[in-house]
Formats: sequence, C-alpha cells, structure tokens
Amino acid sequence: MDRRQFVKATAITGASASLTACGNPEEQVIRFISDELLPPGLAVTRRSVCPLCPAGCGVEVRVMEGDVEVERDGVRGVVGTGLAKKLEGQPAHPVNRGRLCARGQAAIQVTYHPDRVRQPLRRTGERGSGQFEPVSWEAAIAEVTARLEAVAAAGNPGAVRFLTRPLRSLRGVVISEFLDRLGAPPPVVHDAFGDALLRQANLESFGLGQLPTLDIAASRYVVSFGADILGTWNSPVSQSVGYGDMRQGRPGIRGKFVQVEFRMSQTGANADQWVPARPGTEGFLALGMARAILASGRRSPSDAGRAGTLIEGWADGLEAYAPDAVERETGVPADTVDQLGREFAENPPAVAVIAGAPLAHTNGLFNALAVNALNALVGSVGVAGGVRFTPVPEGFGGLDESGETVEALARSILDAPVGEEPPVQVLLLHDANPVFGAPPAWRVGDALSRVGFVVSFGPFIDETSILSDWILPDHSFLEAFADHAPEAGTVMAAASAARPAMRPLHDTRDTADVLLDVGRRLEFETPMEWETYEDVLRERFDALPPPEGFDSAWIAAQATGVWVGPEAASAGAPPEARPRAYRPPEFDGGADAFPYHFLPYVSQAFLDGSVAHLPWLQELPDVVTTAMWSSWVELNPRTAAELGVGEGDLVEIRSAHGAIQAPAVIFPGIAPDAIAMPLGQGHENFTRYASGRGTNPIRVLGPTVEPETGAWAWAATRVTVTRLEGAGDLIKFGGALREHEDLER
Repeated sequence: MDRRQFVKATAITGASASLTACGNPEEQVIRFISDELLPPGLAVTRRSVCPLCPAGCGVEVRVMEGDVEVERDGVRGVVGTGLAKKLEGQPAHPVNRGRLCARGQAAIQVTYHPDRVRQPLRRTGERGSGQFEPVSWEAAIAEVTARLEAVAAAGNPGAVRFLTRPLRSLRGVVISEFLDRLGAPPPVVHDAFGDALLRQANLESFGLGQLPTLDIAASRYVVSFGADILGTWNSPVSQSVGYGDMRQGRPGIRGKFVQVEFRMSQTGANADQWVPARPGTEGFLALGMARAILASGRRSPSDAGRAGTLIEGWADGLEAYAPDAVERETGVPADTVDQLGREFAENPPAVAVIAGAPLAHTNGLFNALAVNALNALVGSVGVAGGVRFTPVPEGFGGLDESGETVEALARSILDAPVGEEPPVQVLLLHDANPVFGAPPAWRVGDALSRVGFVVSFGPFIDETSILSDWILPDHSFLEAFADHAPEAGTVMAAASAARPAMRPLHDTRDTADVLLDVGRRLEFETPMEWETYEDVLRERFDALPPPEGFDSAWIAAQATGVWVGPEAASAGAPPEARPRAYRPPEFDGGADAFPYHFLPYVSQAFLDGSVAHLPWLQELPDVVTTAMWSSWVELNPRTAAELGVGEGDLVEIRSAHGAIQAPAVIFPGIAPDAIAMPLGQGHENFTRYASGRGTNPIRVLGPTVEPETGAWAWAATRVTVTRLEGAGDLIKFGGALREHEDLER
C-alpha cells in the first residue's frame, strides 16, 4: 500500500492527514487513530521499575494524553495516546521508599530517544558497517527459528550461546528455560565491573552467594572499604536513605562513617574520616583492625565462626597484622589502625563493607573474606545495624555474572583453527556491550566477528550490536511488563510487578515474548508452558503467599506495585574452602616502567557507560569535579607539578596495552602515585549523544584476573602520564576552568 492509498484508508476509518510540513507534500505526517483515550489535561499515575541499575527502584509514572511521532508499517505519523511525562520514586517500595536518583529521573529518555531501533533490522553491508534495512517481525522470527532449527538438526545445540547483562527480572527465567529446552549452555552474563567475586566471598563466609544489604540506618559505626555506597554501588538510593537515617534519624545518636580508598569518591566526600590506603591492601587493613579487637580482649577468635576460619592465622590472633606491619603494607598510620579497630568494637552495631577497586585486584577475594571476618568478629552479620541478606522469593532468582565469563567465551571462539567452524554458530545478544566494556586483550569484537549468525535484542545500536546480522528491538521498560526481585536494598523479601505504563511507540516487541514465540515454532520436546510473558509473571506471583487483604500475590502486586514478604533469609551450606593467606597484589606493568596506579571508576552519571546515551546524564555535572559532556584524568597537585601539567592540559595515559588522551583535572583527593578516570565516555557507536565523545579508559586496561574466581582485576593496571601540547576538551559546569590553586584551597 503506497502513501496515497494509506491516507485514503485512514480517512475512511476516521483518521486524517496533518497539514503539509514546510510546504513539502512529500513530508506529510499522517495522524493515526488514537491508541488510548485519557481525560485531557489530567494525569494518571502508573507504576514501573527503573532499569538503569541492578537496584530495581520502584517508580511512579505520570501519564497524560499527548501526541507523539511513530512509525506504523513503514509509514511515519502522529498518534494521540497516553504518554509518560515524569518519573518519581514509589513511596511504598521497600528499596527506594519514594526516592529516585538522577539516573532514575533520566530513564524516561530511553523511551523517547530519537535513535531507538524502531523495528526489526537486517544487516545489508559488511559486519560492523552499521548498514541495515527494515524487515517484518514475521521474517525476523522465521529467520531466527530456521537458524536454531539447523543447529539443533545437526545435533549441536551447544553451538547456540546467549549473552546478556545481569537480570533480576523473570526474563532471566524465560532465557534460561529457552536455552535448557534447546539443549544450549546457560547464558553468559557480562557486567564490566561486576560483583561476582563478592558473591563468592559471601557464599564461602556465610552460605549466601549474593550481595549484602547494609542496615546503615540502625548502625552506629560504618566502615566502607572502597564501596561507593552513596553514588553507584549496589543499591545507592536505599543506602543513601539509610545513611540519612543513621546521621539524623535518631535523636541523640549520630553514627560515624569512615571511608577507606585511594581516590576520594562522592561517598568519601561525605565521610567523617577519609583513610587513604595503598591499592589492593584493604584486606590487610581490615585484619589489622580485627587484630586490635582481639588483642584488646573484647572478642575471641571463635566469635567470628566460619568466616574467621577462612583467614590463615586467625586462630592465633592475627599476629602478622600488628599495627606497625599494617602501616608498612598499607600506608595507614599504626595509631589510625588501632583507633579504627577500637571504635569499630566499641560502637555496636557496626558494619563494614567492601566493593569496587579493592576487589578488582589479584588478591580481591582475600580482601573480601577479610572484611567478612571483621564483621563476623563483632557479631554484625544478620542483625539490625549490620550486614543482612535480602530474602529472594522462590522462583525469582536472577542472572548474575557468576558463570562462564565473556573472556572464556571469546577465547573458545578464537582458539578454533582458522577454516574450521567455530564452537559458537549462533549468538543471541540481550542488552550487553562487552566490545566496549572488556579489555582489548580479550578480543571480544574479533570473536563475535567469527560467529556465523548474531542476533541482538537491544533497543539501541552500540559497539557490540553493530556486529549483529539481525536486530529485533525490545520495548522500553515503560512499554512492557516491568518486574524485579531485588538482590539487596531491603531486609524484606520483595518482588515488583507492573503492567505497561504506556503503549509501545514503535514496532518493537518484548524479548521474552519473542523467545516464547520462537520456542513454540521450534516445537521443543518439552514445550515451554507459557504463551506470553504476562503468563510467566502471573504464574510466579500466584505461587507466593498473598498479603493480607488480597486473594493473590499477583493481584496485590498489580494494586500496589510490589509484593512484600517475610523478613528472614536462610543461609545454605557454604562450600568447602581452605584458609587464605594474604598475598600482595600483582599489577599489569612494572613500577619502574609504569610508575602510576590507574583507577578507572564507575561514573556517577554513566555507571559503566551503559547509560551514556541519555542527554540529561551527559548534562549532569560530576559531583566532585563539575565536569560534563567530556572525559578527564584526575591528578594529585604534587604529581601535576612534577609533570608540568595544569588544569585542562591534554595528557596521554599509556599502559602496556595502549594509550589514550584526555584533559587533566587537578584533584587533591587522590594519592600522588595514582591517577583516576571515570568510565562511560569514549563510545564509537552509541547514539548521537555518546558516539565520538570523550575517551574510554578500558582501552588501556590489562586482562589480569583474580586467580581463584577469574574475576577481572580492572584496578590492577599501571601506567605512565605524559603532558602533550595544547589543551584538552574539558567542559565544566558554568563554562569555566578552575585553577589548581582553587582546588588546593
């Protein structure tokens, strides 16, 4: 049907063509029949779940009548429908309790982004060229089905792999069930700066392989070893609310907060005491605190239970961790070590947490086990004000990065002899971007290029999905059923569920529904029992005990946005594990050739770069430097003076794996032998707002891993710093560069 015929057809059914745009009859915009009728000028509140980080904050969506440009069957037009206008925190949600961070506010831009993939696409040019043509959903699903049928018929379903980001929704159940029915291996989960190592440590120490919930609100003393609890790590909104309650929510009681790190984060800037420690020695410091407590007689080694037995020398009182030894190893003064240990024991309930850079070293697992033992020693595990674990409802477990790594997947593909069929013939991608977020030495892009058939379900074209043969775009979170079972952030079991807040704007489909459709066509020997993703949600929620006043948990979740269950979390049997001894961290690059520690850190605005495509977040000034729309390198004033570097000067950062360039920011909150750089920028392909902007620090990181878990040691790379001629492209809030003397003051 051509455009003239379409206009006639829509006129017959009551729609009309709009006025000619700019006087050009070829630019007519067709007005389709309204999708939804809402009272003009009145807002309707609906619920959803923020998708921009793993916390799963509940949101309320203000929906109003409005016009929006859409594309229907290849024809551009305008439709009147209910449109999401504003997101706010859901007051009754146990994770965020009505609050929402800046990233959550910006999540609405995912739906209205001008560069969303609006319909299925098929590659027409060379792989990676970005040349695609629109196709129908029927053609796309038929092609995917045929490819999977061919692999299964050849008796090689293991050649099908699924690569996804971490998921806490029931879409993870659909993905896992689909692969299981097909006979394919479990999904590979990629999170560039993930927490697999901390989950392993918690499993060994406490029998619970998940991230902790910090009961900060009820604590009197908090020590954070590198965890940006108020900015980017774990459940930052929940932790920020708890921090506020700890400081001001109890009349007459104001808890103390200590931050241990070698680059001052937003969290460190809010601490009562900021303690710089050498990279990778944080576990040594934690055991120094534990030794001080044991030496005082306040606690005995047996008080730590199993967590203490995982540390070599624990039963003997940790004599190797005397204050003088801690000072030599960590750089923290001996009297500070004693002070921290004494205060931690004298102010119960106290809690310690470790995350971020301290775990991203070759001894990261030991560092985590050491902090776990410190918590167990003072009785802070599973109690109010301490480390707690969120109960996860049965049947709602998520997908995390604890299985096969992207590095292992890429290596298996690249190790196949040239000319032979690689072990992966079909790769399904779901919202993961390892080409951007993995070190160059892993050669993820080269590996993907060797796979015969690659399908992406992502709604945006990025560095990884541009290598796809077909793109089957997902709905935005506001257009789909939204659900989430939080791993942390609340002491109560919880599961969010919400119907779509608005109708889909474009010709997209929920990835779960696409997989269910393909599964029906494949005619599995054991069929998947659901017709739609809504059926999955209904089944799992109906299996939960209904809250008081409701006939079912599903009805309750629809009415309130979240099902809340009991408070207890039961630990399983921890795996067999041997005691570990401290080993100094090893670094990629020798200190003589590469004198500076390099710390790439998760950005307050962009996290690991997965949300850099949202312009509101590009416009968000960094909370410490006020920089925006750009990348920068942070240097200590003394280091900058030695190198002759001024604020805004262009510098080169070089490791054994490559070099990058960025403007300098003179920052006194970092050690003189270290430099730091935020993640998020440096995309080559990620919409008009992120592409070609700034620099990706991952490009110079080494492939070093923690030997026991295989977790990437992304903080273990050493570099050189060289001043280049000219100024860098540094953009700061207000448009002015601050002189380094101002920062020193």
